[in-house]
Amino acid sequence: MKKYTALLSILFFCFCTTKEQETEKLPIKKTKLSVAITHKTPVKIEASFIAHLDSWKEYKLVEEFAGKFHQTSPNEALSNALELKSLVQQLKDSLKPTIFNSPSFNARINVLYSEAERLADITFIPAIKTVEINEQVEKTLGAFSALNVKINTVLSQKKFEDAIGISPKFIGLDTTKMDRVSKKTVAAFDKKLKTKKPPRKRLK
Repeated sequence: MKKYTALLSILFFCFCTTKEQETEKLPIKKTKLSVAITHKTPVKIEASFIAHLDSWKEYKLVEEFAGKFHQTSPNEALSNALELKSLVQQLKDSLKPTIFNSPSFNARINVLYSEAERLADITFIPAIKTVEINEQVEKTLGAFSALNVKINTVLSQKKFEDAIGISPKFIGLDTTKMDRVSKKTVAAFDKKLKTKKPPRKRLK
């Protein structure tokens, strides 16, 4: 009888020890998911170009919501992932300002949507690791940063074209490397020059 009692005591002791070890591990795992990570800040739109985006409300919503991911924990990132995907979807389907209607610009938005979709998908993966969540947040913010770089590039090019007083062809610009919007601007400028009447010569 004493042997059985001793055996039961040993088993009970082992069971309690195992439970205590499992309980000790849980707070550690939860803490890792709750630790806020500072991610790289996306490139910002140049101050002089912000007015060009005021009417594009879908972009403004994504820009504002993306700020939640600059310093966030994996738990917070996952809780906001589905809403971010929805906002990027609206951005993708929105009516963009005419100057941004080009294949290269649409490609940047598509990449951003793919990364936001991937972040939303991993919310349904039970065994996802914190490092994988943080990496996907970085990729998503990186895609948004690339979109902002493209916006700055397009608007900088437009600003330059509006500022020059002669055709880009006359100052040696290679128009074959311009996007569709810029080529149309150059073509319109050249047409305007050709139709402009030359000044009359003064009679001596």
